[in-house]
Amino acid sequence: MTTAAARLDLRLNPTDKARISRAADLRGVPLSAFVRDAVLREAESVMAAELTVTLSAEESRRFLKALDAPFQPNAKLKKAMADAARLAKPR
Repeated sequence: MTTAAARLDLRLNPTDKARISRAADLRGVPLSAFVRDAVLREAESVMAAELTVTLSAEESRRFLKALDAPFQPNAKLKKAMADAARLAKPR
């Protein structure tokens, strides 16, 4: 089973390309593999920074306390649950 490769094209000025090519040569890998690996590392770093929530010790204690508290639906949720139950009844 074969998987089609997606392409990513980019334009570089000659100085930047030469610099990246030299780094790839120093690592002993093809230019495309060097660029792919560098871009994937950066993508992981960006996603980790943007998708990770870090809480302070106090925030963490408050969050865990809220999770441990018994569930108390408010009036809007009670109404929505009643409406859903009414709509779900067979006619």
